[in-house]
Formats: sequence, structure tokens, C-alpha cells
Amino acid sequence: MKATVDEETCIGCELCVDTCPGVFEMADDKARVKINEVPEDTVKSCREAAENCPVEAITLEE
Repeated sequence: MKATVDEETCIGCELCVDTCPGVFEMADDKARVKINEVPEDTVKSCREAAENCPVEAITLEE
């Protein structure tokens, strides 16, 4: 699975970083993905982060 963050849409709430710190990090007050492929052990929390994003800035590709 691959995750992406639309930095234009992101409001910098840090919810994704709190939910899945293994995949997301903050840079310049916006979230970004810090790895290319989501590790198997973080898939569940990554999905949760995408579902809970208040502005739907996270996209997941299988």
C-alpha cells in the first residue's frame, strides 16, 4: 500500500501523525509521508489516519 498527502488540502492538525507516526510526519506545518511503502504492521493505523483526516487529504493506493 502507498499513502500520499495532498499538502494543499492538509490543515496541519497532526491527527495522522498521532495515529500513525510510522508513516506520517510534519514538515513546514503540513503532514507528509515519510516512507514509500506502508509497512504491513502499520496498515491498520494508516487506514485509520486516512479515514479520520478532517479534510480528506490522505489517499491510499493498494
